[in-house]
Amino acid sequence: MSAEFEADLKDLAGKLTQVESVMGLDDLRAQVADLEQQAASPTLWDNPEKAQQVTSQLSHRQADLRRVTGLRQRVDDLEVLHELAQAEGDQASLTEAQNELAALVAEVDALEVRTLLSGEYDDRNAMITIRSEAGGVDAADWAEMLMRMYLRWAERHDYPTQVYDISYAEEAGIKSATFKISASYVYGTLSVEQGTHRLVRISPFDNQGRRQTSFAHVEVLPEVEEVDHVDVPEKDIRVDVYRSSGPGGQSVNTTDSAVRITHLPTGIVVSCQNEKSQLQNKAAALKVLQAKLLQRKKEEERAEMDALKDGGSSWGNQMRSYVLHPYQMVKDLRTDFEVGNPSAVLDGDIDGFLEAGIRWRKQAANS
Repeated sequence: MSAEFEADLKDLAGKLTQVESVMGLDDLRAQVADLEQQAASPTLWDNPEKAQQVTSQLSHRQADLRRVTGLRQRVDDLEVLHELAQAEGDQASLTEAQNELAALVAEVDALEVRTLLSGEYDDRNAMITIRSEAGGVDAADWAEMLMRMYLRWAERHDYPTQVYDISYAEEAGIKSATFKISASYVYGTLSVEQGTHRLVRISPFDNQGRRQTSFAHVEVLPEVEEVDHVDVPEKDIRVDVYRSSGPGGQSVNTTDSAVRITHLPTGIVVSCQNEKSQLQNKAAALKVLQAKLLQRKKEEERAEMDALKDGGSSWGNQMRSYVLHPYQMVKDLRTDFEVGNPSAVLDGDIDGFLEAGIRWRKQAANS
């Protein structure tokens, strides 16, 4: 093997060994075996809540185990491939080996970042709400662009998504939207996206072609599971029903199936209009409300830490700036990670920002 390739492969194998150690492969295998035994029990579904918890955990743990063992197998296979290619002078196979090495480096780095996610809810699905802020019609358009960015990111990773509610603005874009992305550790991964995102561009809605700065806020919450026991008494909520609407305020159905829930003690308002029936919309809206109440509870428990955080002004809690004019750049204001291709970022290529954010948060917690 060439000395450079051999050194790079050795470094990669060593990093993967460290990742395996942090993940605790033996414990992970034991967890999978135990959950498989529970899932095979004929009485599992006698308790639907417990069954959902077991099957969800099993799916996540199996995915983790497949991911890390698959990477180890590929690293081992790569060494053999390169040795054979070297011995036979097969240039095509040597190129294939180099490409595979580059791909493996990226995937092991991503898995290493995943090991930094150790928060209580990091392994859960993510509930994301995007709201337009200062900037008028440009801000509403910007909020819709951000929604597309996250949905495209999920699509790139084959993560299922579910849109709960979209409130369309009158001229263009959206006032707000709430959707779920389902995957192991997706909440922990996307939680670093929470905050105000700032866009600078020539406004497509200004007939004088002036530069416009607009803002949108991203909220990321963990999906509530049955074990969280977030009780929402009926007396604490007001349920309103209305007809679902699409862009421009047009009605998209003829029945009052959309649901808006107001939590009276806190004033939190959530809505859902994308399910087929009023009952389904109410159930989905309750899930969003429970996620917000769980987050509120945790924030109250961490009140002393929260007091150290930035305020809620558009400028004060900015976390990323997207500049389309007079130059092209997207920059994270916390990590200083930046790229010069906003189009790719807005098309869902945000993994570099996510990795930098997770590493930054871990360093800040340890400092």
